[in-house]
Parts: sequence; C-alpha cells; structure tokens
Amino acid sequence: MTTIQNVIDVILDQIPGGRLEETVDTVKCGDPAREVKGIVTTFLASTGVIRKTIELGANFIITHEPTFYNHLDEVEKLADDPIYREKRALLDDHGIVVWRFHDHWHRHEPDGIGMGVVKALEWEPYLQVDSPSITIPTMTLSELASHLKARLGIATLRVVGDLQMPCRRVALMVGAPGAEWQMRWLARDDVDVLVTGEVHEWETSEYVRDAVAQGRPKALIVAGHANSEEPGMAYLVEWLRPLVPGVQITHVPVGDAFSYL
Repeated sequence: MTTIQNVIDVILDQIPGGRLEETVDTVKCGDPAREVKGIVTTFLASTGVIRKTIELGANFIITHEPTFYNHLDEVEKLADDPIYREKRALLDDHGIVVWRFHDHWHRHEPDGIGMGVVKALEWEPYLQVDSPSITIPTMTLSELASHLKARLGIATLRVVGDLQMPCRRVALMVGAPGAEWQMRWLARDDVDVLVTGEVHEWETSEYVRDAVAQGRPKALIVAGHANSEEPGMAYLVEWLRPLVPGVQITHVPVGDAFSYL
C-alpha cells in the first residue's frame, strides 16, 4: 500500500539540499497515513478545486499556496468563520489530505515553478541556469503580451510601458518576489522588460512609469500571481508521474479569482 506520506517522502527526497527545518510545506488537513487513491496538483486548493478532486475520486491535493487564507494556514481565528468551516468540512467529510509544496518546489534545480512556466511559454531553448533573465527573439511589448496571454491562457494582463518598444531581454520573475528584487533586475542594462505575477502598486509599477517618463526603454507585465505560477504546478504532474507509477495524477487549475468589467 502506498500512503500519502510515502508520496510526500518520495517528493522531498528529490529536492537538492535535503529537507528544510523551517517551512510552510506541511500537511494542512487530513491523515497522510491513508492510502493514496489519486493526486491533484493545483496552485491553490479552492472550494472549486476540492469539488473537482472529489469528482476525480482523488484524496490528496498538492497545493502551492495556502488553503486557509494566510501564509501559515493558521486557523485558530477562523474557528467560527462559516466559510472556513464549510471548506474544512468538505475536506474532512471526503477524507482529503492537503499538503503544501511551496518552499521545496522553488528550491528544486531548476525551480519547479519557473521551469513549468518556461515550458508553457516554449522558452526552454533560451533558459539560463540560475538566472531569471531570458533572451528571446525580439518582439514588441504588445506582441510579448499577446504571447503570454496565448501560452498561459490569461484573459487580461496589466502593462506599463510603450507597447511598440522592442523586447528581447526578459526578466521572468513569477509570483511575488518583492519590489526590491524586481527593481534590481529592471535597473540592469541587459533587461528590457520584467514579467511578474504581482506588484505593490506604489513600488515596481511606479519605478517603471518613472523610467518610461525619463525616456528609458523599460517595461513591466503583470500577469497575476495565480496565472504566473499555475504552469509550475501543471509541470509537477509530468515530474511526479515516474516517481509514483500507478497513481492517477491530475492537474486542476484554480483559475483567476478576478473578473474584469
């Protein structure tokens, strides 16, 4: 019998450098000693993803981001919250284990999330090891945005910069790496455009707006946190299948939480 804990151990054994002592990559609910009946990978274990997991007959969700609305999945203050209680009951009633795979997946070599995004964008020939900088065939900012939308399945992007600006040197920094890191790369002469998941609107976006006003050829594309990292959890299916043969593994995208009017 292969248990859910067996699967977790197999995954962590593949991560360079061994297991982290301090990490958010813990079981968030359920008993990992249960036999694994099917695995779902996702960016975030929303109620919709949980319902799809039940339909698939799976009982193990590997999520990249928190399940209970805060980074550490602390639930004490949510004990009487009806939305939390219903979500938790849905998981418990169907014997579903949720485990977060965030820190270790980013620690994989290459970064598992980043690799999934590069594969989705068909930028593997341009990948540079240990660097977010990727040199691609020259295209305008507008064409680059269209490529991202088509390859990542994104309906809407946020862009700062001249849409006709030539873009060749891309800093691909998915998720929310923070303004200091984003601006450090944007300041480099060998970076034209930053593609990222999210920004604080008083930081990186304003840095790029000022750069453009000063006549500097810089641009920013903001894809959304979930949109920018979901491909990395889709790639996890491909990566994991050889490690747990015979177990059904399905990627269930959470999708963008926002509608645009």
